[in-house]
Amino acid sequence: MTLLVISPDYASHLLPLATMGAAWAAAGERVVVATGPATDAIVRRFGFEREDLQLGRGSNPGVIRAQDQPAGEDDSLRGFFDATRRGAVPTLAFQAAARGDDLLWEPLRVARDVQRVVERVRPDHVLVDHLAFSARLGLSGTGVPHADVVLGHPSALSVGDEVYGYPPAWPSCLRPDPHELADLRRRCERVRDAFTAQWNDVLVSLDPAAPASEDAFAETGDVLLLNYPGELHPPERTALLGQHAFLGSAVRAEELDPEVEAWLARDGAPVVYVSLGSFLSVRADVLSRVAEALRQLDVRVALASGSTPRQALGPSPRSWLVRAELPQVTLLDRAVLAVSHGGNNSVTEALTAGVPLLLLPLSTDQFAGAAAVEAAGLGEALDPNAATPAQLGAAATRLLLLPPDRASSLARLSAELRATPGAERARAALLGEPETPGF
Repeated sequence: MTLLVISPDYASHLLPLATMGAAWAAAGERVVVATGPATDAIVRRFGFEREDLQLGRGSNPGVIRAQDQPAGEDDSLRGFFDATRRGAVPTLAFQAAARGDDLLWEPLRVARDVQRVVERVRPDHVLVDHLAFSARLGLSGTGVPHADVVLGHPSALSVGDEVYGYPPAWPSCLRPDPHELADLRRRCERVRDAFTAQWNDVLVSLDPAAPASEDAFAETGDVLLLNYPGELHPPERTALLGQHAFLGSAVRAEELDPEVEAWLARDGAPVVYVSLGSFLSVRADVLSRVAEALRQLDVRVALASGSTPRQALGPSPRSWLVRAELPQVTLLDRAVLAVSHGGNNSVTEALTAGVPLLLLPLSTDQFAGAAAVEAAGLGEALDPNAATPAQLGAAATRLLLLPPDRASSLARLSAELRATPGAERARAALLGEPETPGF
């Protein structure tokens, strides 16, 4: 049996998808990953075959830097980073304007490339990133059954009267101006309509008999998988999803890192893990305020600095571990607190480890994700552009002293997520096996 995994050339997308593929490899089956060259090392680390497939203009092997991107993508990244400094609504507006190029890049060519990959690999099952719209067009246009994996917060799939790119929920720290929100929604509606028209144009080229879509952002594959804990998802929204499976989390196995293991083995204060992800680590101003706040607490800090120079963080205590990249899963297993931008990998991996979250949401689905964590009492959110070191330190202190009822809720969720890993849930859903707990 052969599984084909289709992923953009970004580590944050490929890692959870490859982790799901590991369930097939563990069963002695063939796994082929179709992605770009930047993430080739990740594919090889998992022991999978790779088919070359470029799904977008940019790439990210682990830490993204604008200067490493092709012409055009570098300016787009700089524009995005600048927008995050202006606030949530400007960031979402910028992302809406760039959505066509980002998510439906050269759609007809990519769709044809996907069809050729399928012809070569001849898979029994296909897993594809929900945001790989051009690839999903290629699969849908030739009637190839596939599982569509929503890797981000479930709001990455529009349901009901939602509009893609307009958060259905906000954390309490962010209260955008109603007029700005109304303008953002109108902008997102225009983008949705243009995006859907382009989707339909390509779809009819691939399959003239295919019915037109009313909202391409609401389209899903034959099997819908959500890399998110169903326990945190509002029941009224779950009812709108149709047939689906919540995977909980796709927590990957990591190679042994001797430096990290030696650091963890030292006696010392509780561990706090800090990361703004592979993209948003460029926000040195945010990371430096977090570092200043944590220097005042009796904790050891493991900080993934990404593209932020170490010297921009201020003086690091000798007990801290600061590197551009760190093994996140390993450190979360030993941490008592995680400070994050609220990316879905970081959130679901921290919850699986039973670690409360201090979230600093900056873009896309991070706002809805932060709102969900806050509503469940499993963390707090602060405005990354406004929170002072004193406010960050106070929030961290509260989370280090989580009340017993919230600590118990977090422990229960962690146990449920660990009991049936997301990779096993994904395989069961594709094979049509009975549902496991947490579906």
